[in-house]
Amino acid sequence: MSTSLDLRQHQFKSTSYASPISGPRIIITGAVHGNEICGTVAIRRVMDELNSGHLQQIAGTLTLVPVVNTLAYQLGQRHGHRNLNRRLRPTQQIEEFEDHVANWLCPLLAQHDILLDLHSFRGKGTAFVMVGPENNADEIEPFRYAAEEEILALRLGVNRFVDGWLSTYARGVERRRKRLNHIADSVALHNADPQFGVGTTEYMRSVGGHALTLECGQHQDPMAPQVAYQAILNTLRQLGILAGDKPAVVQQREALRIYDVVDKAHVSDSFSREWASFDPLIQGDLIGTRHDGSAVIAEMDGCIIFPDANAAAGEEWFYLAKHNPRFYVNA
Repeated sequence: MSTSLDLRQHQFKSTSYASPISGPRIIITGAVHGNEICGTVAIRRVMDELNSGHLQQIAGTLTLVPVVNTLAYQLGQRHGHRNLNRRLRPTQQIEEFEDHVANWLCPLLAQHDILLDLHSFRGKGTAFVMVGPENNADEIEPFRYAAEEEILALRLGVNRFVDGWLSTYARGVERRRKRLNHIADSVALHNADPQFGVGTTEYMRSVGGHALTLECGQHQDPMAPQVAYQAILNTLRQLGILAGDKPAVVQQREALRIYDVVDKAHVSDSFSREWASFDPLIQGDLIGTRHDGSAVIAEMDGCIIFPDANAAAGEEWFYLAKHNPRFYVNA
């Protein structure tokens, strides 16, 4: 970690509201990435309305964290020293500022049952929610709260649902590990760490909770804070924590499953066009061209997600998703 960083300038802050009536314990987080402030704006609005009495808590425990990564938020950029939403775990080996954040955040998450993590994204597009796996006893991400996540996801107020993150990331990590050599640098070693795909929601599931990541829109979209605010209210009312009518299930839905991640092999690998998340792909479409001239072709119909033209060699270049039958039945 940079020796020039004055840790005395950083305090990690959370605000909790506890009702004498028992109920779920939920934590809502913003600015895990410092330039994604829609959640920060929405959470602070909810805090103001709770403090003024405009919103009434009627049960449970609610913890609000407007800014998780204080350094990244202070800098107005995605991360301080590294992406907090990768390789999130407590550690005694402090190398980066995000290790301090993890040592504070992970125990806080473990005190709750549910996490709603609010984000935004760089490219154009509409809001969507990232959901965990279906119930399973597999080694990668064993889980038993799929139904609970689905109930909340369908009531956030968004129409697009995406799953398959960690299992796909694990396959990408395995490929990276096979490419490693004895002179691999620290970045390459981290990218090949099986825990590198673990972020806030994955950590929450690993300690017995359930969680959703809501991508509320483009970073500068003036409606993104409203999407985040409405999702907070919908979640808290569905759980019986706030007074008010429970939200309706969204009727029009698009469900997708991430099934593959493609890394950039060389800095000169290039896309065939300027892709945006959820742009459709038809089998045989040219996605990009490798440095050696070989074509990267879509193997099946689906869409591209998280394309990153500026990815470094050895990092994820884009993800591929396909139609998912999940979420097409009312919950």
